[in-house]
Amino acid sequence: MTEIQIEPNSFEMVFFDAEKIVNLASEVAEKLGLGNEQIKLRIDETSSMGRSRVESYEPIILATDGGAFENTQRPRYLGETRTSETIARLLMRIIDRRSPEFANAPEDDLLDLPLRVAWDTYTAGRLNLVGLSTQMKRRQYQFRNRHGFSDAADEAFTYLWESPNKLAWADIERISAGCRATLV
Repeated sequence: MTEIQIEPNSFEMVFFDAEKIVNLASEVAEKLGLGNEQIKLRIDETSSMGRSRVESYEPIILATDGGAFENTQRPRYLGETRTSETIARLLMRIIDRRSPEFANAPEDDLLDLPLRVAWDTYTAGRLNLVGLSTQMKRRQYQFRNRHGFSDAADEAFTYLWESPNKLAWADIERISAGCRATLV
């Protein structure tokens, strides 16, 4: 069973329920095959920004701003879908980084924006396959912004979105570079 630790364990500036976040994180970890991991979540409730990042891959430490978990229709309240999707995206990044196919991927801080968007597209598509992501149009718009509004970019997006666990980092680089080469 997944062991989830959360910091802080109670919230004063937002109306988040720590136990609910722990349960959501446990459900996501189980669905992604990380059921025997220890996961620490650090949430900065003072920030309404939506930033999230992996602080450590071993042990797993995820850090988010409060806005990453907020209900977009009700600021300062927990958005369960958004929380699950944020945690799932970060955990999938960890799964990728632990695989030999992603051994050559640059550190997150060194990723250029188009590559980050391409990887996020691949990640979100796989999460969609297991019922954890519902933001295809948002991801497609982000992909188009970085790779062009073209048929070639749309084909690349669809390929990344619909690919099950079979791509390597080199594939993502190649797909992203191919789209960018057609930009004027």
